[in-house]
Amino acid sequence: MKNYLFLLFLLSAIILKSQAQDNSQRFPEFPQCTNVDFANKETCFKNTLTKFVLNNYEVPLEVIRENYRGEIIVIFEVDKTGNFNIVYTDAAYAELKEEMQRIFTLLPQIKPATYNSRPIFVQFKMPVKIPLELNNEDFSTTSQVKPDISEINFQQPQEDDLTNEYDQIQSEGFTRPRYESQINIPLSHEYYSRFDAEFNKIGVNTHSASKPLLFSEVSKYYNFKAEEDKMLRDADSWFGRKLWNEHLVQYQTEDYWFTLDFALDLQLGKDFQQTDFDFTYNNTRALIFQGGLGKKFNFYTVAYENQGRFADYYNRFAESIRPDGGDPAIIPGRGIAKPFMDKGYDYPVAEGYLSYTPNKFFNLQFGHGKNFIGDGYRSLLMSDNASPYPYFKLNTTFWKLKYTNTWMSLRDVRPAVTENGSFRTKYMANHYLSYNVTKRLNIGLFESVVWENDNNRGFDLNYLNPVIFYRAIEFSTGARGGNAIIGLTSKYKFSDEINIYGQMIIDEFSTSDVFGRNQSWKNKLGYQLGVKYFDAFKIPGLFLQAEYNQVRPYTYSHNTGVLNYGHNNQSMAHLWGSNFREILAIARYKNDRWYGNAKVIYGKRGFDYNMATNQAAYGGDIYTSEHQRPFDAGVKIGQGNTTTSFFSNIEAGYIVNPATNLKLYGSFIYRSFNPDVKTHQNFENTTSWINFGLRTDIFNWHYDY
Repeated sequence: MKNYLFLLFLLSAIILKSQAQDNSQRFPEFPQCTNVDFANKETCFKNTLTKFVLNNYEVPLEVIRENYRGEIIVIFEVDKTGNFNIVYTDAAYAELKEEMQRIFTLLPQIKPATYNSRPIFVQFKMPVKIPLELNNEDFSTTSQVKPDISEINFQQPQEDDLTNEYDQIQSEGFTRPRYESQINIPLSHEYYSRFDAEFNKIGVNTHSASKPLLFSEVSKYYNFKAEEDKMLRDADSWFGRKLWNEHLVQYQTEDYWFTLDFALDLQLGKDFQQTDFDFTYNNTRALIFQGGLGKKFNFYTVAYENQGRFADYYNRFAESIRPDGGDPAIIPGRGIAKPFMDKGYDYPVAEGYLSYTPNKFFNLQFGHGKNFIGDGYRSLLMSDNASPYPYFKLNTTFWKLKYTNTWMSLRDVRPAVTENGSFRTKYMANHYLSYNVTKRLNIGLFESVVWENDNNRGFDLNYLNPVIFYRAIEFSTGARGGNAIIGLTSKYKFSDEINIYGQMIIDEFSTSDVFGRNQSWKNKLGYQLGVKYFDAFKIPGLFLQAEYNQVRPYTYSHNTGVLNYGHNNQSMAHLWGSNFREILAIARYKNDRWYGNAKVIYGKRGFDYNMATNQAAYGGDIYTSEHQRPFDAGVKIGQGNTTTSFFSNIEAGYIVNPATNLKLYGSFIYRSFNPDVKTHQNFENTTSWINFGLRTDIFNWHYDY
């Protein structure tokens, strides 16, 4: 009897231990599998996943047309938080891989696998047959049929041994996560023209004016990966892949990713009208580092080392806006320059930002760079032609609205305002509300204010409020305490191919002067009208644009001289300042890696004479004081030293590496500049400038001064 009891006890212990061992390891669990008994948990997980994939997978049309029969192999993991992550995908078509990536982004977060009640990650290998009808169609959770999903790594946690932790840090295959990230799309006219049509189709709830746009904003409408895949070249060697297709360094894990690239802007050219030097050049080397930590935080930084010598008119303009302190020039759009060798310039530049998206409504950025507001080639509100500056930006997107708040720190570098050998600091705050009224019509409201550190007020906390009316704050601080402007934008989509757009800027809202007929100097208005034609004449990749801009004299200036709408002796709006009219036409074309563009600009401008006999301010230079105006009424566009200008540019090139936007190109510029009165700063000039280069296109060069 005792022996029987002992055997019974021993048998029970063995059974319990066996059950404990079986129960120590549990599969990931979908909500549908919660009430399924333990023995069927594995089958339920695999059946539920298979059913989800097959019900949502859309076989690409190209694959269907070619009657492809084959298989997709996907290796994926369910991590410790219950999220699905693809590790590797093998398929005959890139489209099949991309579709599988899309499907896995739709999967919900589930209960993770556990070992001894501790969360672990588990890897699986799953084949999917094409056509889909070839797959097992019995997906009942109660079925004993197990889909062909096998676990290849059911990792048990290590209690103490962490000596292999370093070796476990491995790249898991690079999936180009930048295209779904909160990284800014670089401000390049040619790059934006690639997706402008898709981003502005009738019915989409997009907001195209507040730039730079995020890759995550655009990727919903434009498949960056697919378009890049079309341009990829066959390259088996490491050097070939890095030259033609990939980032120099690219690394990705479940939790983070980053890329590292060398960038170039190597130019060699000839200005045929000048004789001081034989050739023009630019020698830029840059290092670009970008990445993401988790799904919500991204970063980007680039450091430039530059030396250059440009066409004569461009050099003269750069020297005309030189800062106090002895440096010879400011390279427009870049920064302060030092002398370099024979009539050249050395001008280091750095840009970068942190981008954080806590949820789908907000994106916050803190950086040093540029911003742009508008749908045109030019902007009368906020342009990218000035040097980079520190900024903090808050984008809020919901319903049919996008609301952009930007706070900036700017500098006035003129000798007249320098204090104790340092440049004068001023601040700018603006907000822009974009509203999609209908599926065709968008309107935008803009407001901006500039103020300085008078009375030691520093950064005025009044302007930190993102939903306050700046004009009222400016009025309460006194007329000389700030310079506020308001603006209006609009866009109408006649069709998917034709969009019209416009802007209006109001710098002095005095109704008697604005609507009066005496052409008062206080009538500080400007407006823009433009049209875009995508896939023009049904030619894919052909983009046409026409635009008219005009700004009345004294717009953007201020009676204090300091509170102008400028930074580093450059306008924060249109690069011509004010007191001008212009009309421009642009054509762009891209096919595979080849691209070309042509631009023609004709304008009428009014300059100051800056002569001993005439020091009056005629309203074209935003840095002059309004108190120097020669008259109060009868103010017209083009007054002062009336000048007609013509600018044309043609460029053609080849995209060497689509991942970095490295281009090999040639360009030709013809410029004619004809003032009524020849002065030291404004003189008759004709330029023919040919240029060849290898350039990483991540910012706009503006040569049309």
